[in-house]
Amino acid sequence: MISVSNLSVHFTGDYLFQDVSFLIGDRDRIGLVGKNGAGKTTLMRIIAGEMSPESGIIASPSGSTIGYLPQQVDTSSNRNVLDETMTAFAEAQSLHETIDKYTHQLAERTDYESDSYNNLINRLHDATDRFHMIGGNTIQEEAEKVLKGLGFDTAEFSRPVSTLSGGWQMRIELAKILLRAPDVVLLDEPTNHLDIESIQWLEDFLVAYRGAVVIVSHDRAFLDNVTTRTIEIMSGKIYDFKAGYSEYVELRTEQLELQKAAYDNQQQQIAQIERFVERFRYKSTKARQVQSRIKMLDKMDKIELDDVDSSAIHFRFPPAPRSGRVVVEASSLTKRYGDKLVLDKLEFVIEQGDFVAFVGRNGEGKTTLAKIITGHLQHDGNCKIGHNVVIGYYAQNQAELLDPEKTVFQTIDEVAVGEIRPRVRNILGSFLFGGEAIEKKVKVLSGGEKARLAIAQLLLKPVNLLVLDEPTNHLDMVSKDILKNALLRFDGTLIIVSHDRDFLQGLTDKVFEFRNHGIKPYLGDVYAFLEARKLQSLKELEKARVIKQREEAQSNADNKFNYERRKQQEREVRKAASVVKKLEDEISNLEKEIAAWDVKLNNPDSHTDSATSAGLFKEYNKMKEALDLKVEQWSEAHEEMERLQREMP
Repeated sequence: MISVSNLSVHFTGDYLFQDVSFLIGDRDRIGLVGKNGAGKTTLMRIIAGEMSPESGIIASPSGSTIGYLPQQVDTSSNRNVLDETMTAFAEAQSLHETIDKYTHQLAERTDYESDSYNNLINRLHDATDRFHMIGGNTIQEEAEKVLKGLGFDTAEFSRPVSTLSGGWQMRIELAKILLRAPDVVLLDEPTNHLDIESIQWLEDFLVAYRGAVVIVSHDRAFLDNVTTRTIEIMSGKIYDFKAGYSEYVELRTEQLELQKAAYDNQQQQIAQIERFVERFRYKSTKARQVQSRIKMLDKMDKIELDDVDSSAIHFRFPPAPRSGRVVVEASSLTKRYGDKLVLDKLEFVIEQGDFVAFVGRNGEGKTTLAKIITGHLQHDGNCKIGHNVVIGYYAQNQAELLDPEKTVFQTIDEVAVGEIRPRVRNILGSFLFGGEAIEKKVKVLSGGEKARLAIAQLLLKPVNLLVLDEPTNHLDMVSKDILKNALLRFDGTLIIVSHDRDFLQGLTDKVFEFRNHGIKPYLGDVYAFLEARKLQSLKELEKARVIKQREEAQSNADNKFNYERRKQQEREVRKAASVVKKLEDEISNLEKEIAAWDVKLNNPDSHTDSATSAGLFKEYNKMKEALDLKVEQWSEAHEEMERLQREMP
């Protein structure tokens, strides 16, 4: 358990959050949510020990471990993928080296009867027992399972980490954290670099995980599938609900409505009292009533409304210029990277007004086709862009392509031309860059702010074909909903690459599934595609493999439940059993005493006068009440003991 007590952090004089307190339980599944800039990442870093708060305390049990995955990692490893992942098993690898050393020493010695020889044998046995206890014989198998679950093919295990993109390096860091099996896992936007299939594998792994999990994510479906508790940071405060995200939104809305109703009722009551006081303040005959009402106001617990941050981006895309009926037409479209075939002889047509979702595993060619359509990649075969088609393109790494040394205003102003230029400040204001914020340099912006700025660039000229590659990465829930609504009002053609199921729902009318170097079209939105493919979720694009990986994830999570944690659970069970046994003994003694009193009270000679009789019955009733209390305590203790026993592996 981790205790966060009276935590406060402020930047540039304003508190990011103030006097925040909450607990992280041993098996909690917490979704940490809030708008971009609310302080989610800062809070995660403080819990992980990477930064210190202005005030407050983070307390955790001695020996507890935390694994933290930030939004961005800086990996400069010379190892290959598998070897880098295996560094997660530092203890097992060290024990393996120790066992080899002891075995080699024993092979060279002949003093079989000496104490030092026996001591060496004992050390070898201890090291071997510990090695087997932590699953040392299966560490490579476990590492390979997790890597495959996160999307790596076996052929990629030998690739140098330095040759991978930042997203794939992030997957290796995630794999290392999961394999270390810390008591608390902190994940900051873990789905940004995962494909749909990998997200499902991660969901299943986290649901089965033995420790606590805290997730920062703007993927509503991911949060709903994993978390059972939601903590929102808003206006420097936290709101903590024992519910997944969607249920939390409903409960929070109801809470605010009830709070507003109670506030309005109290304000009406206060107004009535103040009117009475003002009317009769100077009438001596009403002096007592006036003073009474003044005291009533002073003693009244004033209801305060929660400070709700209602700021949000607001925009719509410019009207789309008219294009020809055929927007994109491909025939025999093929793309290779060296010897690697990615797309093989694609044939498709996208017509004016189509809204198309590209879905499938990473590496199947979704981004590649998006780049081909927008003219950023050479290819074989034909990909013809239709008459009068004007393309607006949001690349997967669009936010990172912004010049970090330019200000927010310069980023937009230098690109804006013609009639749009006088509206630059209004556009920035629509994306929450107002006042001094437009003079911030891009390099100091958060991931969400950079994403908003990159989307704002799409408004600088009218287009009739939007090609968006993972536009929701780093956007908060509200911003994603507003972007979705703006896209639904867009009167051009849309191609969108996304793994966000909630965002895609109801947005597109066609789905292109990428698989085995080709594409297969489906009519309807994402859930029509799910029904057609008889899948439970978009992430089950290879159902048999996913089911197997889910079983492997469960087995891996069980095997990784470390030795110390099992011992702690055993101690808790023994302690609970001791409490139950003690209460049972006390109940037994009380029952014997009450039985003796029953005999005494049934004998009239033992209480001849009324005073004696009243005293005896009073003592007797006290014992009965004590017995009832002990029985109630025993019931609670027994339930706690059974709960702990059920949680034992």
